[in-house]
Amino acid sequence: ALEEFCRVCYNTAYLLLVQWVPFGALLTGGSEQQQRRYLPGLASGDLRAAFSLTEPQSGSDVARIRTRAEKCDGGYRINGSKIWCTNASLADFIVVAVKTGTDDKAGSINFFIVDCDTPGFTVGKKEEKMGARGVPSHAIFFEDVFVTEDQRLGSEGQGFKIVMEALNTSRPLIGARGVGLAQGAMDLAVEFVKERQAFGQSVSDYQGVRWMIADMAIQIEASRNLVYRAAQAADDGVSGKELATLAAIAKCHSSDTAMKVATDAVQLFGASGISNEYPINRYFRDAKVLQIIEGTNQIQRNIISRNVMAK
Repeated sequence: ALEEFCRVCYNTAYLLLVQWVPFGALLTGGSEQQQRRYLPGLASGDLRAAFSLTEPQSGSDVARIRTRAEKCDGGYRINGSKIWCTNASLADFIVVAVKTGTDDKAGSINFFIVDCDTPGFTVGKKEEKMGARGVPSHAIFFEDVFVTEDQRLGSEGQGFKIVMEALNTSRPLIGARGVGLAQGAMDLAVEFVKERQAFGQSVSDYQGVRWMIADMAIQIEASRNLVYRAAQAADDGVSGKELATLAAIAKCHSSDTAMKVATDAVQLFGASGISNEYPINRYFRDAKVLQIIEGTNQIQRNIISRNVMAK
């Protein structure tokens, strides 16, 4: 479904996926009480969620987050700020990464479910973005936001493990969006070059153009199979390093493919490719987002190489 949505509209697919990371985190680390409270509403669409990890000084380096939760009577007080929280202005609750210790180790990270009507929680301005413009992203702020222990996901210090497992299951879905976006870009390019005439013949008759289309098709099909393999592994209950590697490969290859195919499609459109009269420039802008979100492709390569070298 994500692949087909993204073939036509990246943002529709994104709106579906943005629910998955908090949903996956609740499935992985949520208590029975938390799951009963939140999962039915997420599944039905009655509740909307967001997930918040990134801070100005810590994107890929998760262990360096500074937002902290300090123990108090009855629970914790959260203070700090986050950036690039997608769906923050629309969410009913946000799964937030915080530090409960004083060091920079992953073991001091915990996740809390913060209801968006909690006093002290505020949503900042909407970011103006190059791509993914149909989905809002915001800074968010916490000033003595009170949460109970029952709002913590998992036991103390288990937050990093919980979110890594959630990301391992969501990255194949990022991959599916990459496949869909690439397929949509190629479809538009094929339609355009068939109709476009140059030097007395259809542009699609030139061998150089046909080779570009062939390369697109090769990479799209390769990405599709990598994504389906990773998704099947997740459905089969594969976890840990094995799933992390398959998910990273799928996410990295498919988003790189989306960027390459969209870039070549713009080239085939010529001057029309940079005109807002044609949709292909939107595919180009949205493809770049896929190479960055949920772990940059450089981070994916780190994950892949680390796990391969450890065998």
